[in-house]
Amino acid sequence: MDKKVVLITGCSSGIGLSLAVRLASDPDKTFKVYATMRNLSKKERLLESMKGLHRDTLDILQMDVTDRQSILDARDRIVEKRINILVCNAGVGLMGPLEVQSLNSMRHILEVNLLGTIQTIQAFLPKMKAQSQGRILVTGSTGGLHGLPFNEVYCASKFAVEGACESLAILLQHFNIHVSLIECGPVNTDFLVNLQKTELGDTSLQQVDTQTLRLYEKYLQHCRSVFQNAAQDTEDIVKVFLDAIQSPSPAFRYFTSTTGAPVTQLKVTEPDESYISAMSKIIFSTEEQ
Repeated sequence: MDKKVVLITGCSSGIGLSLAVRLASDPDKTFKVYATMRNLSKKERLLESMKGLHRDTLDILQMDVTDRQSILDARDRIVEKRINILVCNAGVGLMGPLEVQSLNSMRHILEVNLLGTIQTIQAFLPKMKAQSQGRILVTGSTGGLHGLPFNEVYCASKFAVEGACESLAILLQHFNIHVSLIECGPVNTDFLVNLQKTELGDTSLQQVDTQTLRLYEKYLQHCRSVFQNAAQDTEDIVKVFLDAIQSPSPAFRYFTSTTGAPVTQLKVTEPDESYISAMSKIIFSTEEQ
């Protein structure tokens, strides 16, 4: 039986790396994994994790989700010339008072989290439609379901990803392509290390009022506490991805933890799988009658 071909973005660390290793090391060799990353100099960690495991189930490709040509080049290097499962995982964060964020920093967050996700899907979608089958999994965030102070631009990017995926899910069920969001809270990854964060001693904070600074300091303390006490391991997240990949009828949203804020549950009560189906009937009723 042919392997299921999987392409994953953001595999230099964290969720992407763990998922690539888990799928590529499947004892039945069910998957052929193309693990992509912007900077190939960071591939050693992934290679070390695969040491002694299968050698014919993993390829590492350079791919920058903010560079359309880079995405197309990676797509063209896929030997099988098809993708069964596309995992859009690459993402970055931006934390600090909005007043100090530069336009370039804000633009970068949107280019990676939002446009990077969309143009990656864009590049692979025509072939998936032609195949009339496939799965698209996107690493979401509870920051895409409810606002987080001092994360305005990050949340904006993740809220937008939610809208893009929900819109695609309504359409793509007509092509037997399932779209799923894996909604993560705090995770023990390099995300915090790579986070663009305004430090308390940064000179840019001199322009910020004292009340905002006080609240920002409290928020940073809150974040440290949450990541120390409630952050999940990547393996917990990978299990949820596997549920979505292996399910014969995958859901639109998967939550990696049951301890999410009540407001999150309230906001997603309606736009579930039944909502997706109902919207499809409303929009495409003429076509289907």
